[in-house]
Amino acid sequence: MDAARTVAHRLRMKFAEPRAECPLISVVDDDESVREALPDLVREFGFSARAFSSAREFLTSDCVAQTRCLILDVFMPGMSGPELQRELKRRQQPIPIVFMTAKKNDTVRPQVLEDGAVECLFKPFSDTALLDAIKAALGHG
Repeated sequence: MDAARTVAHRLRMKFAEPRAECPLISVVDDDESVREALPDLVREFGFSARAFSSAREFLTSDCVAQTRCLILDVFMPGMSGPELQRELKRRQQPIPIVFMTAKKNDTVRPQVLEDGAVECLFKPFSDTALLDAIKAALGHG
């Protein structure tokens, strides 16, 4: 019964219209499974969410100005996460960024944090770690 309720809740959250008062969290990742799962989790936290398959797709969307936190993969084909971070700075569109990566690299995390990211999470990360990072990005942490 609990599993059925969880599935029903996830479906309601997935297809529910975003509420105007919910901050928009945008997810940019080239991995389809991440783009499908992460927005559902973000909605369960009580936020609105949109997913994009690339930095370019995000930049050409109508969501850039509304995005209050960007959950961004570090390594993507085309424009990487850090390149998108630099492009947003160049455009003077300061969006708090939570990076995520599956590649353990001793230089990536310190570099993106130095460049202004709120957090850099290593996949797989816990729901709590993601929520804490989003709250910090939104100024609640």
